[in-house]
Amino acid sequence: MEIITHIIDFIIHIDVHLSEIIRDYRVWTYLILFLIIFAETGLVVTPFLPGDSLLIAAGALVSVGDTGMNIYLLALLLIIAAVVGNAVNYEIGRYLGVKVFKPGNKILKQEYYEQTQAFFLKHGAKAIIIGRFLPILRTVVPFVAGVGKLPRPRFNYLNIIGGVIWIVLFLFAGYFLGRFEFFKRNFSMIVLVIIFVTILPAVYAAVASKFSKKVV
Repeated sequence: MEIITHIIDFIIHIDVHLSEIIRDYRVWTYLILFLIIFAETGLVVTPFLPGDSLLIAAGALVSVGDTGMNIYLLALLLIIAAVVGNAVNYEIGRYLGVKVFKPGNKILKQEYYEQTQAFFLKHGAKAIIIGRFLPILRTVVPFVAGVGKLPRPRFNYLNIIGGVIWIVLFLFAGYFLGRFEFFKRNFSMIVLVIIFVTILPAVYAAVASKFSKKVV
């Protein structure tokens, strides 16, 4: 329970924590952010790691703080992390198959798989791109694409497009908005709004999936 509390605090006050990381680790912050984005997109067991909020906070801090970091180098490294992470996740899915999603599994929950399957049925291969902008699904979609044996060239093409759009959009949104005082004063509230808005489709998919089962 204490770990969950720390994770929630890290996500909500990510601007404060990230500022401390930059202060303490300086140039090594590039590697730390690379690893977080890689793990959030590449390891199906870590969907709780920050994604959107981390990118916005990083962009904002680079724009206004004395970080010594270059926004374009950071963008390039994080794009690589996001693309390679998804590719690794996809390959793990192809190797392990559907058997890892079991009703009693506390991490790889059966409903995650069902939500993502419904997501694929609705959006098709475009789910690889759309899923980039949805917490939890962002981590599970590439894994399920691998489980479902989506053709590798098709996946790689969509993976690169989605990774570039996701990183550039959120990182540079933070970079430009970070200069406004209102944004800096209300960052925690903005993070909560982002989390709420982006998680709504996943909640809707879960409710719709359960409702359709009851109807059947």
